Amino acid sequence: MLEVSGLVAEYGPVRALHDIDMTVERGSITAVLGANGAGKTTLLRSLSGLLRPKSGSVRLNDRDITRHGPEDLVRLGVAHVPEGRGVIVELTVEENLRLGGLWRRDRAWLRTGVARMFELFPPLEQRRHQRAETLSGGERQMLAIGRALMSRPDLLLLDEPSLGLAPRTAAQIVATLRRLRAETGLTLLLVEQNAGTALSVADRAVVLNVGRKVADDEAARLAADDRVRRAYLEM
Repeated sequence: MLEVSGLVAEYGPVRALHDIDMTVERGSITAVLGANGAGKTTLLRSLSGLLRPKSGSVRLNDRDITRHGPEDLVRLGVAHVPEGRGVIVELTVEENLRLGGLWRRDRAWLRTGVARMFELFPPLEQRRHQRAETLSGGERQMLAIGRALMSRPDLLLLDEPSLGLAPRTAAQIVATLRRLRAETGLTLLLVEQNAGTALSVADRAVVLNVGRKVADDEAARLAADDRVRRAYLEM
């Protein structure tokens, strides 16, 4: 579904990604792992159009999307949930969700989609009329993911969805992602610093270190690789 070839990304004079090659199969969960500063967030930003790569190519369903902006990519079925639980705090929960699906101009989906998000994330339904600023960290993360899902993506990019969350809340979110993949065939590219959590849910994993790919294999095999675990994953 997604093919990345020779991707190079820079912030001014600093090279953040060095010739990254990777593929993401349709209907799979692929984890991107590594320590802080490894280039994980930069990779997602390059794939979602927030950062224009210096060189290399990104292809989605065999279509070159390397120079596409975020708005175009949403219309092509890519949604990005950045790190930080970014929601519009002045809007209510329901308004945030509806905002994610407005571009489709489909009133029926706005109704059924919001109901679907409340089914996936029950705490949000109890707070549907509350402003997002009143939500807990876990509820804000649920809302950020729900808003992205309202665009009905084929590929969901998730940056550190469990960061700063209580273990129980993080486990609930991971379980919901598994359910989505099983029920809808949604493809997920998951950036996660908690390697154990990511490897437990992923089919495949890519490990980055200082902007370079150092491992790319089935998640179960990487989890059993003592060298990779000790050197790059702190497991």
